[in-house]
Amino acid sequence: MYSFLRNFSLLEMSFTNIFIPRVLISITTGNKSISFAGCFTQYFFAIFLGATEFYLLAAVSYDRYMAICKPLYYLTIMRSRVCIQLVLCSWLSGLIVIIPLISLMSQQNFCASSRLNYYFCDYEPLWKISCSDTSLIEKVAFLMASVTLVITLVLVFLSYMFIIRTILKLSSVQQRTKASSTCSSHMIVISLSYGSCIFMYIKPSAREGVAFNKGVAVLNNSVAPLLNPFIYTLRNKQVKQAFKDVTRKIMSI
Repeated sequence: MYSFLRNFSLLEMSFTNIFIPRVLISITTGNKSISFAGCFTQYFFAIFLGATEFYLLAAVSYDRYMAICKPLYYLTIMRSRVCIQLVLCSWLSGLIVIIPLISLMSQQNFCASSRLNYYFCDYEPLWKISCSDTSLIEKVAFLMASVTLVITLVLVFLSYMFIIRTILKLSSVQQRTKASSTCSSHMIVISLSYGSCIFMYIKPSAREGVAFNKGVAVLNNSVAPLLNPFIYTLRNKQVKQAFKDVTRKIMSI
């Protein structure tokens, strides 16, 4: 679990650093312009890291399934090598998602006075300022988003279906509470991540789509990563104890 959380922390830090520093610079300096190279770089890492996060969440749900449903086989199956392979597959899947999108987007012709009605370079604002035919890239983007969200959501759903069934079979209330607490943090993050991205990338186009998506994007790109450390760590007894130990050492110094 901690191996996955380390990678998830790295992913979240990288993801927020794509947006927040650039937004803060725009607010402080008033300079809201961005080069095409910078815009496409931001778009590449936004989709790449975002898709990787969903596959990593699916890997974490499989890890929780093994820990609760197959506890006697957990240390045998979830070895260090298997964890590394799952993490690498997550990053590779994110790369596979962005490659066709960035290739098609780079072939678009954009208008001379390009103004993005958004606070970062995302798929929908970019194709809306394109002067070329965007029908192909719209279909590919919808397909890649649907495949990514549906596949990972099915894996998460199956894992938690077996987890819930196993928890209900436990005779002790203490065992049920302990098993549920190991999954509750993960479920909260899943709800925030999937809910926001389904609204942003899979819902049918609407006239107010961009305006609505800006609010959802702030939730997904800023608020959710801010909450993740509290959701994952401060609800964990070992982490809270370690935090208390560090605090005592600092106070003693």
